[in-house]
Amino acid sequence: MDNILVADIMTRNLITVKPDANLLECAKMMVRKRVGSLLIMDRKKLEGFISQRDILWALIKKSRKDLSRIKAKDISPRKIVMIKPSLTIKEAIEKMKKSKFERLPVVQDNKLVGMLTAKDILNFHPEFYNEIDEFAKIREESRKLKRVKESQKRYEGVCEECGHRDFLAKTNGMMVCESCGNSS
Repeated sequence: MDNILVADIMTRNLITVKPDANLLECAKMMVRKRVGSLLIMDRKKLEGFISQRDILWALIKKSRKDLSRIKAKDISPRKIVMIKPSLTIKEAIEKMKKSKFERLPVVQDNKLVGMLTAKDILNFHPEFYNEIDEFAKIREESRKLKRVKESQKRYEGVCEECGHRDFLAKTNGMMVCESCGNSS
């Protein structure tokens, strides 16, 4: 298994869109082609990619806008993590874990040659399920940590417990000052 390369199992039939494609067009193409993501290409240059999750995020966060007015390039992740076709599957899984992306464009000599997804790996080698499952757990734990950090942000205001103006933190669903937070 150590000698199986990304090039051996990557998807070569790539579905691409232009950066100006709107999200409604992208969603229709994903359904029509039965894929979970699209690569955003501009003059043979990889500009990003867009997944079903990105479209759902836009639908919720930008619900006041029509999906036909939001461009693919506007919600594509700014950071594009790529891999080389010469990497082993184990190295690709490690890169997926580290980057927290389930889809990685495969690039050789600055040219897009394929796409590797967690699904590609599992279809080829189901025994990698534990590795991919661990990747999903790591991603979920990092999301939980981010939510906890967000909830622990401090704001200036009036304490809901004692009524004094101070820096507040959310404790048990209430915005309280440090002294009231320590007493509960």
